[in-house]
Amino acid sequence: MQLKGKVALITGGSAGIGFGTAKRFLEEGATVYITGRRAEKLQEAVDRLGNGAHYIVADVGSKAEMNHVAEVIAEEQGRLDVVFCNAGIGHYIKFEDITENDIDRVFNTNFKGTIFTIQCVLPILAEGASIILNTSMTEDIGLPDFCIYAAAKSAVKSLIYSLTTDFREKKIRVNAVAPGVVPTEAASGELGRTAEEEAEKQKQRASIAPLGRLGTVEDIAAAVTFLASDEASYITGSELTVDGGMTRVFAGRL
Repeated sequence: MQLKGKVALITGGSAGIGFGTAKRFLEEGATVYITGRRAEKLQEAVDRLGNGAHYIVADVGSKAEMNHVAEVIAEEQGRLDVVFCNAGIGHYIKFEDITENDIDRVFNTNFKGTIFTIQCVLPILAEGASIILNTSMTEDIGLPDFCIYAAAKSAVKSLIYSLTTDFREKKIRVNAVAPGVVPTEAASGELGRTAEEEAEKQKQRASIAPLGRLGTVEDIAAAVTFLASDEASYITGSELTVDGGMTRVFAGRL
């Protein structure tokens, strides 16, 4: 078990990549806390995950609520070994239609939420802890109508370099996983496409992928688990792209 005895926090853990990673962490022996804004969704997730899973209702965009998360984990566990800053949102929108609210909404969760999460749990992070950020392949390609999300994720990516230096005294490792195209619950509703439109787009993307398929939640969870484990003890300040080769080979065709 790669994470036996470790205590982990996953933001945005009730569905998609967050839920899949929580499941993998539990299989690897960790105690896992997931956060989200909807208590009923979190309760359903914890019921499915089983023993070792806990939830705390919190919005990553609120520093007060993330402080509460840290307080609960400190009281119940005394420390934190792994943080996966996974919570994120995005939607397709034409550049000329972008509003101030669109920018604030995406940056509030993706960037500010990542900073608040790390700030609030920093006092309880154990020496040698692992922080993993969820970035995106969209940082490196010109995906149409997706510039706000790409910019927010680029900002998140920049944190791995700064924080690697900032946290050197406690030997805290900071890395990122950049998922490629991974169908999740957010793919149709949150992104602004109908289920039929997104299914057609995913079929097209799979047809041009070097590995002949799209990514899965399990693919991303495996990468996050590796970075969280002692197997990656000499890796910090790095971004691991998990996209089946799509970023480098097919930029501009997605």
